[in-house]
Amino acid sequence: MTERDAGRILAHPETAEIRLEGVLHALSDPVRLSIVLDLAASAADLACSYFDLPVTKSTTTHHFRVLRESGVVRQTYRGTTKLNALRRDDLEALFPGLLDSVLTAAAAESARLSPDKT
Repeated sequence: MTERDAGRILAHPETAEIRLEGVLHALSDPVRLSIVLDLAASAADLACSYFDLPVTKSTTTHHFRVLRESGVVRQTYRGTTKLNALRRDDLEALFPGLLDSVLTAAAAESARLSPDKT
């Protein structure tokens, strides 16, 4: 890591510092939940620019910060790109089944509310 890259390390809570109320708060917002759904569906880390969100760039930055600070995602820089990864293993260790339950419930709700449903 170069000296320039060292200044670009983002603060993340240690696994033991992640709190249930913070995770639930982060997942309670529809925009943040959509980010988590996309990350859960991807085998690769995703750049912030990957996400097509219905909010301004500054609001997008806020949503990613809430997810990072709550311990839901890990963000790392690769060059000028900020990559996002779901902290699935950490969340599963702390709150077994929570993430999968939320993802399953979100998919069921999406199907239930889909205008294509007949």
